[in-house]
This record gives sequence, C-alpha cells and structure tokens, in this order.
Amino acid sequence: MINELLALYLRENLLSPANIFMILLGVFWLIIASILDFKKREVENWWTFSLIAILLAFRAFLSVENADYRYFMWGLIGGIIGFLLCNLFYYARMFGGGDAKFLIALGVILPFSFEWRINLAIFIIFILILLFSGAVYGGIYCIFLTVINFKKFKAEFAKEFRKSRKTSYGVCVLCAILFAFFYFMGFYAGAALAGILFLTPALLIYARAVENSCMQKYADVKTLTIGDLLVEPLKIKGKTIKYNWEGLSEKELLFIQKNYKKKVLIKYGIPFMPAFLISLVTLSCAIYCLV
Repeated sequence: MINELLALYLRENLLSPANIFMILLGVFWLIIASILDFKKREVENWWTFSLIAILLAFRAFLSVENADYRYFMWGLIGGIIGFLLCNLFYYARMFGGGDAKFLIALGVILPFSFEWRINLAIFIIFILILLFSGAVYGGIYCIFLTVINFKKFKAEFAKEFRKSRKTSYGVCVLCAILFAFFYFMGFYAGAALAGILFLTPALLIYARAVENSCMQKYADVKTLTIGDLLVEPLKIKGKTIKYNWEGLSEKELLFIQKNYKKKVLIKYGIPFMPAFLISLVTLSCAIYCLV
C-alpha cells in the first residue's frame, strides 16, 4: 500500500503536465541548438537565454495560478545550480561557453518536485547521465572524424607516436608490472586500474592525432567569432595574439578583422549539444519507467 501511494505521488508530481511541457520545450530548444552547433559550431546566447526566460515566466505563471511560490522558487534554485555547474564545467575545460550556459536552462527545468531530496537526486542522476553519454557521444564522433579523414589522421598518429614513443613504452611497462603484481596479490581492483592505465598513452596519442588532423581548418577572418581558438600565434602590426583556451575576445576579434586579410588556422571542438539532448531524453525516459 505504501509503495503504491509513493508511486502515485511520484507519478503525479514528476510526470505532471507542467513538467512534461518543460521537458518538451527543452527537447525542442536542444534540437534546434544541436542543428546550430553542427552548422555554425556555436549556439548564440540569445537562443539559450530565451529558453531560460520562457521557463521562468512559465514557472511564475504556475506560482500565480496555484498560489504556490514553490514553482518559481525551485526554478530559480535550479537555475542557480545550473549556473554553478556551468562555471565548474567551463573552467574545468570540459565544455565550451555556449554548451555550458545551456546548463542554466536545464537547471530551471530539472526541479520536478517540491521535495529537495528528489530534486537533488534528479540533478545528480542527470550529471552522471551527461558525463557518460558525453563520453560515448564524443568517442563515436571522434571515430567518425577518423574514418572520413583517415589519411591525414594516419600520418598525424604516426607523428605523435614518434614524439612520445619512449614515454609511452615506459608507462606501458610500468602498468604491466603493476598489473602482474596486483593480480598475483589478489588485489583485482588495482589490477583493473593498471589495465586501464595501460591504454592511456595510446588514447592520448589518438586524441592529439584527431585534434591535429581532423579538428583544424583555415577560416576567413570575416567568419571568425568570439571564442574561436587559434592554432598558431598571429603577428599583426607588432602585436602577437596567442592561443587562449577561452578563445578570441571581442577586442582581439575586432583587431584581427580590421588589420589581417589572410585566412586563419583555428581549432574547433566537438559539437556537444546533442549530448545534452540525449541526456535530457534519457533522464525523462528513466523517470517515466521508474514511476
């Protein structure tokens, strides 16, 4: 009886029409954002912030209609948590600025309940799903790039391997020794960790080869945008603009477009919006199945 009442409570709260509407709104926005990310390699701030404004307005309407401030309050709390996660992932260099900002909008959507424990669990589960789906999606995308740029990748992989061959061999030998030691000592968790670390040099070489051979292109200065990553320093009128992990600033962009006429070699990352879309859909389906 208690389990049935709990399931009924979760179904009425987590799968309420309001929550379903916000999920569908988020899915629609993420589909468009994914298309923009593939097409332009960026998602403009106005698209993300427009979703945040609509969601907060909708939550404010619910609060007024139901005379319950908690609808809007939890939206604000979720947005603040999303803002903190946005900065955490951005400064940890896991996501670009446009990708990270979408976490604020998702933060407004995710508080499906008035119970803080349930909302905390939803946030944690979503982040775990995002990290896992992001890793899988990123791996598949890199393999796709490798296949369509195989000749360039093959040459770059050989080059990177030669550069780090001695270090890679040393790490592999050390990991093999540790694996054998932990295995015969019966410490299988340590053996598993050593086995994973054994693959690390090859994965790092692969990642650098993909980045150098498949994720760089020459772009006209007119098409450059704020946040673009330079591969090589630019010397313009006695001033040197170097690579910065945050990308080109507005001031640097205007200076380049005004004083530089040649094409610029830039680095672009993986369009990550599809990972957010996959994560939101997966979380919603998981909640539906559980309740």
